[in-house]
Formats: sequence, structure tokens, C-alpha cells
Amino acid sequence: MTNKQVMKLNRAISGQRGFSSTRRAHAILLVLTFCIAMESGAEDKSNPAANLSMAELLPIAAMLIKDGNHERAINTLSGADASQEGADLSRYHTLLGMAQIGMKDYGAAKTSLQQAIKHGQTDPVIYVYLAQAHYGLQEFQPTLQAIERAGNVFSTYPALLEMKIHSHWSLKQYDAAWAGLELGQTLFPEDHKFLEKKIFYALDLELYRNAAELGKQYLAKSVAKPDDFVAIGNALRLSRQFQDAADILETARLRYPEHPTIAKVLAHTYLDQGMTHAAAAIFERAAYQNPEFISEAAELYKRAGRFHHALELNAKIPDQAAKLKQRLAILLGLQQYEMVVNMEPALLRNRLLADQSVRYALAYAAYAIGDFEQTKKHLNYVKEPGLFKQAMELQRLMQECGLESWKCG
Repeated sequence: MTNKQVMKLNRAISGQRGFSSTRRAHAILLVLTFCIAMESGAEDKSNPAANLSMAELLPIAAMLIKDGNHERAINTLSGADASQEGADLSRYHTLLGMAQIGMKDYGAAKTSLQQAIKHGQTDPVIYVYLAQAHYGLQEFQPTLQAIERAGNVFSTYPALLEMKIHSHWSLKQYDAAWAGLELGQTLFPEDHKFLEKKIFYALDLELYRNAAELGKQYLAKSVAKPDDFVAIGNALRLSRQFQDAADILETARLRYPEHPTIAKVLAHTYLDQGMTHAAAAIFERAAYQNPEFISEAAELYKRAGRFHHALELNAKIPDQAAKLKQRLAILLGLQQYEMVVNMEPALLRNRLLADQSVRYALAYAAYAIGDFEQTKKHLNYVKEPGLFKQAMELQRLMQECGLESWKCG
């Protein structure tokens, strides 16, 4: 579309096409008349604009749309008599469709805009609005058809290009969508959303190497924010492109060392590869700025078999109940069964004995040191199906010990 046509778009929205200063003053006077009628309770209180002609109402509606008062614009237009001789039905339906789009009533807007075209609206901008209505209804093929009829407005209306790209993508027309992204980058080199969208489209198409390279290009730009690193890195992680994800997230961690989500996603990237110790180390370092990670670091060190270091970190956990449950598991890993048994009073004070996994842990520790009375006491509370089978096994082992004590030496 030419610059002249783009200027028409602005004039269509404001309703001031070709207004002289005299006509503009007359339009303002109409607005004042309209407002006075609303406040004073005119003859028709349900519709204060009822006594105004369509020619008088259309400029008022246009001004209301320009100011974002879409509902009031629709109410104003409802007072217009479309049967009046010489009524500008083309402009009436155009303004009504624009107001309905503003209210996100896309079905009604589509009908109104089609009526505008039927009544002679020839400005290509009408198809921009019609494309919006179709797009809002997720009618992607008609969206593309409307955009085609709107002409080449992409150089000044990037939102229309975005609708075109997404419509092609939704219709699985991937080559056309990608070509649209390329055009967007050419026309709007400072608008990085086209490059960002390329990354996630490449991931959807399982073009992981392309996605990683595009991600590095995007993240090298000054506009990249911590959340961008997280989104791209995590998308690569979920696609099991662990090395690319780690490269991006390690770069992010150097740039934003205190950002908790970057550390968390990076740790999980290593954890997904079975690199438990590396993940634990990341959480431990992150815990200096974010103490909530201490528990996760201790848990991962426990899983990695570094029980003593896990125990050191466990001591720093502020939540007493969480600390005790984790300490119980660590001591079991260290086979410090007497220390586990001696934790019972602290577990009782913190109301943790209602947890059947805690009861089973105490039962197992008591069995390990030969205190069968304590074992039976705790096993009496274990009823959960997942633990009951293990509890029955402990019962069986104790019976064997009673019959053949030499086996339990």
C-alpha cells in the first residue's frame, strides 16, 4: 500500500477524512449536542442519539472509536436510521465493524465489515480489519485471503505480517510461514520478535541445530533478557538438545549469576543427563543468593552418594520439618541407624510421625540395630500400599530371626 493509502487508514480510524476546519467544528458541535442530550434526559432516554441523522452520528462514532470508547460507539451507531435516503452505509458498517473489533466481538465484526464491502467500501484498509476479524475467530484461510486483498501494507503494519505468518503456520504451510519470518527480518531489522519466533518454529520442526544457532544470534543482541535465555535454553533441554541448552544457559549464568531460574534450568539440564553431581554443585552455588536451593543441593548430593556434604548443607535448611525428613534419609544412606532411631523425639515434636514413610524409616533403622519391639511399634502404623509390602518383608525377616537367630548376627 502507498503512503497515501496508509494515511487513509489513520483518517478512517479518526473519521476525519477530508474535513475542513468548518466541518470539524461542526463535528465537535455534534459531539457536544450528543453529550448534552445524554445528561439532560432527552426525549428518548434509552437512546439519546435517536433524533440525530446518520450523517451527524457517524463523525461522533468515529471520534469515540479513536478515543477507545468502542462500546459507546456501538451504542451511538445503534441510533442511526439505515433507511434514510442517501445514508452512507459503507462508512456506517465500517465504523461498526471497527468498534466491534475493539470489543473483541469478532463474529459481529466480520458480518459488519462484509456489509461495508457489499455497500461499496473500496478502501483496501477494510481488508486489514476483516483480516483481524477472521484471525480473531481462528479462520486462518479467510485471514490470508483478506490480507491478500489488503495489498502490500507490511512495510508499515508489522502486526498484519505476524497474522499472515501465524495463519500459514496454523495451516501447516511451513515454507510460507518461514518466508514471512524472513520478510519480517528484512523489513523490520530492529524488531527482534521475528527472529525469536524463528527459534521456536525451528524447534517445532525439530530443526534443533538451526534453533540453537538462531538462539545464539538472538541472545547475542542487547535486547535479550534473562527470561529469553531461560525460554530458549529450556526449549532446547526439553527437546533433549542438552549440549546446546547447557551452552546457552552457562552463558546466561555468567551474565546473570543471581538469576534463580537460570540456575534451576541449567541444573535440570545436567540432571536430565544423569550428571547429578554437576547439578548439585549448581544448586549449591545458587543457594548463596537463593537459600531455597539449599534443600535441593543437599538432596542431589545425597543422590550422588556424597552423604557427609549433604549433611553439612542439610544443617542450613531453615524449615525444620523439611530438614528433619531429609536428615533422616541422609543418615539412612550413611547407615547410621542408631542416630536415626534417636531422631524419634524430634520427629514427634515436628509432627512428622504421621508420615508413614518416616514411620517405615524408623522401623527399618530399629530392625537394623536389632530392636524388634521398636520395629513392630512403627510397622503397626504403616498401611499405605506402596510401603505395606516392604513392611511385611520386615515382619517376615523378624520371624526368621526368632526361629533361626544365627541368621541375624
